[in-house]
Amino acid sequence: MKTSIVKIEKPDDVNFILGQSHFIKTVEDIYEAMVNSVPGAKFGIAFCEASGDRKLRFEGTDPEMLELARKNALAIGAGHSFIVFMRGCYPVNVLNAIKMVPEVCGIFCASANPVEVVVAESEQGRGILGVIDGQTPFGVEDEKDKEWRKSFLRKIGYKP
Repeated sequence: MKTSIVKIEKPDDVNFILGQSHFIKTVEDIYEAMVNSVPGAKFGIAFCEASGDRKLRFEGTDPEMLELARKNALAIGAGHSFIVFMRGCYPVNVLNAIKMVPEVCGIFCASANPVEVVVAESEQGRGILGVIDGQTPFGVEDEKDKEWRKSFLRKIGYKP
C-alpha cells in the first residue's frame, strides 16, 4: 500500500463537504438535500463509483461548482467518496440534511480552509484515510477571545 496527499483545489470563498457513501443514487439524493435546505444555492456534487462502470457521477446547479467537484473527485479517486462544493450557503446550513441521506456513511470534513486529503492506494483501489483541515492552533483562547467569539456569532446571526 502507498499513501499520498491530495490538495483540495478551490477558491478561498468556496466551502465544501467531503464524505463517503455507498450507492449510485448518492448524487441525486444529495442534490435534493441541498436544494431542500437552501433553495437557490450554487453547488456541485461529484461521486466516485466503486464498482461496475466506476464512473464519476455528478449533479449540481452551478457550472463552476460542478467543475470543482469533478476535478477534485477525480484527483482523490477513492471509491464511494463524494464531494460537494458550494457558494451562497455554508456547510452548517446543509450538513445535517446530507448526513440524513440514507446511503451516506460518514463525513470526513466540511470546510472552507485549505485541506489535504490523505489517500491510501492498494492493488484493489483507493480510499480516504482522513483529512488535514487547516492549521494547528497558536494557543488557547483567553476571556477577551471568548468575548470576541460570542459577539461575532451573534453579529452574523448564528446565536440569539
